[in-house]
Amino acid sequence: MNDTATVQTATGAPTALMPDWRDYFALLKPRVMTLVIFTAACAMIAAPGSMHPFLAFTAILCVGVAAGAAGALNQWYEADIDALMKRTANRPLPAGKMRAEEALAFSVVLAVGSVVVMGLALNWVAAFWLAVSILFYVVVYTVWLKRRTPQNIVIGGAAGAFPVICGWAAVSGDTPLMAWILFAIIFLWTPPHFWALALFMEADYAKAGVPMLPVTHGMPETRRQIFLYSLLLVPVTIAPTLLGLADWAYGGTTITLGSMFLWMAWKVSRSTAEAPSQMVAEKQLFKFSLLYLACLFGALVADRLLLG
Repeated sequence: MNDTATVQTATGAPTALMPDWRDYFALLKPRVMTLVIFTAACAMIAAPGSMHPFLAFTAILCVGVAAGAAGALNQWYEADIDALMKRTANRPLPAGKMRAEEALAFSVVLAVGSVVVMGLALNWVAAFWLAVSILFYVVVYTVWLKRRTPQNIVIGGAAGAFPVICGWAAVSGDTPLMAWILFAIIFLWTPPHFWALALFMEADYAKAGVPMLPVTHGMPETRRQIFLYSLLLVPVTIAPTLLGLADWAYGGTTITLGSMFLWMAWKVSRSTAEAPSQMVAEKQLFKFSLLYLACLFGALVADRLLLG
């Protein structure tokens, strides 16, 4: 339990005088940060060239801190709608555990620091794309898209894809075709992954006034879009092998995993469940999508380490 002294705000919500370290950690969206670190690290291993372990650690740290800063800025800006949703109501700002100005200062320091250190320790190409990833998530997705269009996840998916560009550039200093294919994989993976979640969180998004696809276009259309984006995703995952950029060990893995992903997406597209408790196929796809991406990038790393 956080035993920090509190005061009451004008709305009656408690505001912490001294936030607990766990509140700052929660502000970073650690689950999202973990996925970003993993994909960026895999891109670094897959990129041609080598790097001193200390510099590799520094690059990963910068990517992780930048992702956390973007997540914290997202929470700072969205504290009002977070307070309306069950999934996010206990975050530090809507729960009154931290002042908004503290969250903003913390976020900006981390964002600027991560970009500067990446540039000084690694190279400014990687630092540039790291800055782009932060600005895209905060300005394009959070401020511009999320409250305005159901395409927020589609366009905003680029924010989660830029870290692989940062990781690759940190090693090689450039961004070749393979790096952008990895970008495209995450970009196309994001809509079916997030919309599967949005289907059983539809009531929360509607309550908060967030125009997610299930809210604006209904569940049948969302399910159809999930399947269509899955159809686009799978061929892109196989592209590195077809273009000679990866071995068939990776290609075989992508075909196997892609077939499973398409099957689950098809089941979602045929589902007619309305209540979250009945959405078995949707929850299965959401959980599998995380394993799918992890295994896909893991196969890429294995391909690089074992077969060169």
